[in-house]
Amino acid sequence: MSAQTDALRSEVLSLPEVDRAQLAVELLDSLDDRPVETDPAELERLWADETARRASQIDSGEVTTDSWDDVLAKVDRARRTR
Repeated sequence: MSAQTDALRSEVLSLPEVDRAQLAVELLDSLDDRPVETDPAELERLWADETARRASQIDSGEVTTDSWDDVLAKVDRARRTR
């Protein structure tokens, strides 16, 4: 990273949380041609749709899940290989 980027990151991280969150939304929005949804009701609807889609995939056997213990073991292995 450039010195300018490092300085900007330090400045941004010193902002209040709400300002950092809004900036993060705007930055993410700038990386994609799809707007980031900020309406709480619309976000809730989108998450409900996504949750239903994922539950359906699990119920049908299209995807499988890992146990919490397996997830923790994978994280532990990944940390050790760093």
